[in-house]
Amino acid sequence: MNGHRSRFRLVCALAAMVIVMAIPMSPPAAAVEAPDQVLAWNQHAYHELFVVKSPPQPPPISIFNFAIMHAAVYDAVNAIDGGYDPYLDTPAVAALADPSDSVGAAAAKAAQVTLLGLVPEAATAINGYYTQSVNDLMAAGETTAAIDGGAAVGQAAAEAILAARTGDGRSGILVPFPFDPTPEPGDWVPLAAGPAGNNFGGTPDVKPFFIEDAGDFATAGPLPLGSAEYAVEFNQVKDLGRATGSTRTQDQTNMALFWGDNPPAMWSRIFWQLADDVSMVDNARAFAMLWMTQADALIACFADKEAKDFWRPTTAVRMAATDGNPATAPDAEWTALLPVPPYPEHPGGHTCVSSSTVRTLRDFFGTDRMSFSATRTFPPGGPAPITRTFTRFSEAINEIRLARVYGGLHFMTADAQGANLGRKVADYRQAHYFQPA
Repeated sequence: MNGHRSRFRLVCALAAMVIVMAIPMSPPAAAVEAPDQVLAWNQHAYHELFVVKSPPQPPPISIFNFAIMHAAVYDAVNAIDGGYDPYLDTPAVAALADPSDSVGAAAAKAAQVTLLGLVPEAATAINGYYTQSVNDLMAAGETTAAIDGGAAVGQAAAEAILAARTGDGRSGILVPFPFDPTPEPGDWVPLAAGPAGNNFGGTPDVKPFFIEDAGDFATAGPLPLGSAEYAVEFNQVKDLGRATGSTRTQDQTNMALFWGDNPPAMWSRIFWQLADDVSMVDNARAFAMLWMTQADALIACFADKEAKDFWRPTTAVRMAATDGNPATAPDAEWTALLPVPPYPEHPGGHTCVSSSTVRTLRDFFGTDRMSFSATRTFPPGGPAPITRTFTRFSEAINEIRLARVYGGLHFMTADAQGANLGRKVADYRQAHYFQPA
């Protein structure tokens, strides 16, 4: 009887083995690819600075915040990868770095710590983004040791950048631009009373990232009021830039409205598109180059605005009877298509910043030929979304130079000289920073 039971148990065991062997085994779960942490944290910063904040941070503030964050991210990632010279030569950061450390964790931690220092009111969201970054890196198969090592490097890089930028003048940006209460023809005067009509006057005093003296990039200046050349540009913006009764085409109006978006917000959305096929390590360098160059172009530009102190087209058209030029005629009711920025006209701020960006993109990719597009949306009740497409970086800056005239904000000379200033700042960076190690 016991023998029958033993044989029965053996038969059952063998049958069970056959059944188990017959069931196909599930393959081990494949690790998912973690998002590019440089790109992800740029998008997090965009959300906090432009979407959550109401109103969105203006360029003279947001550009510096992006520049500081991406300087830290670059130094953290580069300390591990070692391909280029660091921005800050910080021995403590270099000593912590090991090739086995996670560059993604380094980028995420550097971004988290700098953003906490720059926008502490967003701490809950920022810390949540970091938790998600760590979860994404672990899901991608990165080890705890690699993540911890990268995070330590990122922490050190962020602390070094924040320390280096302490007392850099950013806290004094929102002060009035100086202006003469008894202006001469051609002098800039604010169009509205109070801070809303006259601010960002402290921008020229912010410490640059690269350049040594903003005065090295000074422009030639506006055209003489009595010249025939000034009259041509005056009548150009008077006709094309007015809110009503303009001779603009619909495409020219769309161009003005499109580039009337917050410049760093618009360029951010373009960067995301261009960064899609770039490695995280290279994106760390590209984003640092872009934002830090924008910051220095802005400083040099606003220093020149303060020096040139030139009136906006709105004032110029309304006060044309005082300019001594027989070829200009006043229009006391003239209004620009776009809201007039609360600081002097020359040189064009948008072209200063955007030209530095275009030049940097050309330097990074090694070509002017690059296809990209972007869309500007408007609040409910506003114009329909506007999308514009480009096949070269230079097409964008050439369009911006025209768009600011179509918007009624600048004379053509201001845009041309602003573009030249931005290019020179980018050329200075290219010659002195981000050199191969």
